[in-house]
Amino acid sequence: MPTHTNRLARETSPYLLQHAHNPVDWFAWGPDAIAAARERGVPIFLSVGYSTCYWCHVMERESFEDEATARVMNDRYVCVKVDREERPDIDEIYMAATVTMTGSGGWPMSVFIEPESLKPIYCGTYFPREPAHGRPSFTQVLEGISDAWNTQRDKVLATANQLAEAVAESLSAAREPVGVGRPQVERAVQALLASFDRTNGGFGGAPKFPQPVFVELLLEARRTAGEDTRVALDAAIRATLDAMMLGGIHDHVGGGFHRYSVDERWTVPHFEKMLYDNAQLAGLYARAGTLFDDDEYKRTARRTASYLLREMTDASNPGANGFFSAQDAEVNHREGLNYLWLPDEIHAVLNADEAAFATRVYGLDASPNFRDPHHAADPPRFVLRLESRIGTDADRFDVINATLLAERSKREQPHLDDKILAAWNGLAIAGLVAVGDALGEREFVAAADRAAHFVLSSMRDTDGTLLRSSRAGRAHTPAFLEDHAFMIEGLIALHRSPLAEHTDYLGSAIDLAERAIDAFGTITDDTLVLHDTRADQSDLFVRARSTHDGAVPSGTSVMIGALHDLAAETEDHAWANRAARALRGVSAAIADNPVGAVNATRHLLRFMHDAGRFAGLIEFDATANTAVSRSKPPVTVLADTDEIRVGPDAPAVVNLALQIEPPFHIVAADPGVEGLVPLRVGLVSGSGVAVYADYPAGEPVGVEAVGTVNVHTGRIEFPVVIEHAPGVGATPGEPVLGVTFQACTDDACQQPITARLDVRVDLED
Repeated sequence: MPTHTNRLARETSPYLLQHAHNPVDWFAWGPDAIAAARERGVPIFLSVGYSTCYWCHVMERESFEDEATARVMNDRYVCVKVDREERPDIDEIYMAATVTMTGSGGWPMSVFIEPESLKPIYCGTYFPREPAHGRPSFTQVLEGISDAWNTQRDKVLATANQLAEAVAESLSAAREPVGVGRPQVERAVQALLASFDRTNGGFGGAPKFPQPVFVELLLEARRTAGEDTRVALDAAIRATLDAMMLGGIHDHVGGGFHRYSVDERWTVPHFEKMLYDNAQLAGLYARAGTLFDDDEYKRTARRTASYLLREMTDASNPGANGFFSAQDAEVNHREGLNYLWLPDEIHAVLNADEAAFATRVYGLDASPNFRDPHHAADPPRFVLRLESRIGTDADRFDVINATLLAERSKREQPHLDDKILAAWNGLAIAGLVAVGDALGEREFVAAADRAAHFVLSSMRDTDGTLLRSSRAGRAHTPAFLEDHAFMIEGLIALHRSPLAEHTDYLGSAIDLAERAIDAFGTITDDTLVLHDTRADQSDLFVRARSTHDGAVPSGTSVMIGALHDLAAETEDHAWANRAARALRGVSAAIADNPVGAVNATRHLLRFMHDAGRFAGLIEFDATANTAVSRSKPPVTVLADTDEIRVGPDAPAVVNLALQIEPPFHIVAADPGVEGLVPLRVGLVSGSGVAVYADYPAGEPVGVEAVGTVNVHTGRIEFPVVIEHAPGVGATPGEPVLGVTFQACTDDACQQPITARLDVRVDLED
């Protein structure tokens, strides 16, 4: 057992704790490490990885546990470890530098940093113990960079500046909004159909990652596609879902999916299991199961969700428990050992009929499909996969897999990364709600409810700030944009679910959204630009605003969808306005690469499918099919005070003004016809008051479809009286006032909107 302990022993990250006994004098990222490097006048060596990363383990065994290598590291550098899952901001900017410098990236990421500006000097990934495959040894790199720092400082700093400028251009360059719409959506769909592997399913060649964001766009596109296009879309969607469901990337015995397939047929996976993959795939298969009325998709969704409840749930706090982050790929330094089988092992635990069935469906009478490339002496084994759907044998198949799972559970298990991340829990909440709603099974929605309760109650700072990571009762690190965005979507899913124990999920979502816009948003003209990080972070040399959607969608794209959903759930015009502004903020990225920003492209299509809600905020040009945000909403609501006091014998008066922008009008309180939503002021939530308004009379206008309608244009003003009325109101809590109106042009009407008034109501007994 190692006797040396370094600073990482004080951390909560399982990845950092794995390195707590290295002879390297590791720091965690933070002011202490930066100050030490500046005081010593040496570069920072930054090593970024995560606890279930195979090559991270290899580099640790070869270099970080080696006393001689550690001496070079300690003598010449301040050495810093970062868990990329706890600090995605650090990972993002230095990964951009690594890709810029080397043309590729990966983990472990090894970056040498100038200590004053924190700009990267030199970047790479895994470096071997000895020179191999065209790579220098890690010691050679350490000595070479240190020598250059000491003898060619000016040249090193010039390189750092150039690299930092390239990273800033890539991650944070200001982009002018552009028109986007149908052409960009069609480009994205056509590109995905062109890259669709018609033989094996999925998109592109090996290695193949599950790409839920790709399939979600195709599902959205099929809503309004013509017959021929829908046939092509359905072929790509179903072939991809079938291939992943049948392949070895799917854990048929225990449920859930591994991280990716190393081959094009989805047979041999990289055996990590990530919460973010399984959360998204559970929801995707649930939605596809409902859409296509496919029992095998529904079964896959159920088994994936059941895996999350069985193996990825923190059971230490019943009633409020989040989901863990990942399971490792290796056991005893063997890739996938827990998941692999020899035929004799299967025959030993199944009866003859069961073993014959398993041999047939899993193809165990063929040659083994897996040999560990790092341990050639080990016998070849089988990754379990199916060649065809299981069909009517599903019950029999499940019984056999339950027996195999019980046997597999006796083996040494992969390492579990048991930290709880707010962002990934948001994904899990949304995915579990989708499964529960699709299958009508409350247990999955209840699990989502417990996770939401844990994040909202245990992952907050004293001022209510959301925190990124929690482990062993310690929550820390102010949350990033993606944490807020993913949690908002999870909370909205719970709010919408008929199976949820409805607390104020919508109120919590609104609170997080307002905090996110304040912390991560920059409003210029009529554009909302969303950043990944807060403005006051002094430990970053660039403030990134990523729009790329990959295995995990970007925080920006998910936030756009969340704002759209808040507009729909609240009927509050302010949220529609923010959603439109955020879409405009990402429009240049969609125009440049609609597949790279595929989730934002999907939300653009959702806006187009919901055009009425955004009339006046987004113009959908009938010829060019472009979407351009307006600078002003069609109606602005103003009040002459921000606080009133209401007592039993002391009513209060608020004077309201509604500014209506041309070419819009709003329907009057007395429309004169049925079928339109009249102007109304009332309680949005809370109780204890009655609300009366002295509405102005409208102006009659002729509308061909319905006759004469009373409307308002321009500016109207009127008083509203709020009286003390115990018991009045539908919901508990402080009274919140709102104005409901329907804005129309001569050609079409928007969806009705309820705008909340920023007027605090203090009730006196």
